[in-house]
Amino acid sequence: MDAKRVIVNGKTALGIELGSTRIKGVLIDLKGQVLAVGIYDWENSFIDNIWTYSLEQIHIGLRKCYSSLREDVEKKYGVTLQNIGVIGISAMMHGYMALDENGKQLAPFQTWRNTNTQKAADELTELFHFNIPLRWTIAHLYQRILDKEAHVASLDYVSTLSGYIHWKLTKKKVIGIGDAAGMFPIDSNTYHYNEEMVNKFNKLIEGYGYSWKLKDVFPEVLVAGEDAGILTEEGAAFLDESGNLRAGIPLCPPEGDAGTGMTATNSVAPRTGNVSAGTSTFAMIVLEKQLNKVYREIDMVTTPSGFPCAMSHANNGTSDLNAWIGIFKEFSELMEINVTIEELFKKLYTNSLKGDSDCGGLLAYGYYSGENITMLNEGRLAFLRTAESKFNLANFMKVHLYTSLGAVKLGMDILMDQEKVKVDRITGHGGFFKTKGIGQRYLAAAVNAPVTVMDTASEGGAWGIAILAAYLLDKEPNEKLEDYLEARIFKELLGETIVPYAEDVEGFQIFMEHYKAGLAIERTAIETMNW
Repeated sequence: MDAKRVIVNGKTALGIELGSTRIKGVLIDLKGQVLAVGIYDWENSFIDNIWTYSLEQIHIGLRKCYSSLREDVEKKYGVTLQNIGVIGISAMMHGYMALDENGKQLAPFQTWRNTNTQKAADELTELFHFNIPLRWTIAHLYQRILDKEAHVASLDYVSTLSGYIHWKLTKKKVIGIGDAAGMFPIDSNTYHYNEEMVNKFNKLIEGYGYSWKLKDVFPEVLVAGEDAGILTEEGAAFLDESGNLRAGIPLCPPEGDAGTGMTATNSVAPRTGNVSAGTSTFAMIVLEKQLNKVYREIDMVTTPSGFPCAMSHANNGTSDLNAWIGIFKEFSELMEINVTIEELFKKLYTNSLKGDSDCGGLLAYGYYSGENITMLNEGRLAFLRTAESKFNLANFMKVHLYTSLGAVKLGMDILMDQEKVKVDRITGHGGFFKTKGIGQRYLAAAVNAPVTVMDTASEGGAWGIAILAAYLLDKEPNEKLEDYLEARIFKELLGETIVPYAEDVEGFQIFMEHYKAGLAIERTAIETMNW
């Protein structure tokens, strides 16, 4: 069946992911082939010491992304998008979205980037004997309780961004298990919130006199392939400003960007791993067994089908790198040189290969916000060098590429060196890998292991949630997600694997020694740069 007939007949899956800097929609056929793409760029705001997106931003961005995709379908195939086989919503994990019984927002949306939950995270980690990162929804909720915020008494629904959007489209208060694992610890035996810890939390807050208990306000947990509701008439009108989209379309469980990253890289089975590198950077390895002890640097989450998974999550990734590319774009415009931002990325990334394997002694930190792995609750952006450093363009770009992986590398070292976690393959995806072979080569050096990047890597999590949606619609009875991906999606997809170069591995290790030693400078910058 040709693409036009596939679209007209609704043999399609739509995935929309609300990322940190871009909302992206990907329409695929049921074999995973991309048919159309929609994009809307946005940025978070720092208001009253909170990293947030307004509700208006969220609503407008979602609609504009869908409109962009709808227009792409019309341009390519000459048809109006009316019927879609299945839809999936994903978004940046963690954070805090709070609604009252009328669906009214009670407090500003707090994203994963916020680190204003230290006291709550520390107390809950001790109570549960389980690492509760500062980003997790339960840490945000408990911090609001500790801070005696009045809105907590009126809570009716607390969720992540993906859970909120899914509710807007379906009126179902549900969430995929991968995203749920960024809200509250999950029991991988029951595929639900850990009941013992739920009871401990409810007892902890008894004295505050709230009318609700935790599971009254948190969404129901679903695994990949389970029914998560249908698009309502109201939801269809909300998503599609043109009014052409039909209601009644099934939706898969909403997921976080970690779960969609695992799906997009076929990393949902034990001993598989992936690194998603963009505004934030996280490495995930699906475990054969639980870790031996609690590490504050490591999140314990799950795959979309419920396998335990260890995550090294760095709040800061390529934001500073992207800002420097923007400076080069400004310079090119000043010099009246006609060059696109895409060309600049490609040229500057590729030129970094000419740099020294240890970046010539240069050092940089792209800490826009606090970094949990290095135990810093605030961030300062820094570029550092000595008079003896080899300061040239290639090393300058290489150090900013390397440092995008610096914090996540520290967490990976814990898993590989201390816990002896076994991994058969690591796959990369996200904007860091868009320039072919560059980010992939540096990641291979960081993990000292072969790294594969699929041809679909640039489509990222939006493609991943589209695949999870297709799985709901097209799976065979009792077909596991890992089998579905292996046999029916990735069997014919192409990718390229890079084996680490010895000199790169050695150079990256030297850079990491500088990175760890220089954290004292970052701490001093936080203490002194308060303007």
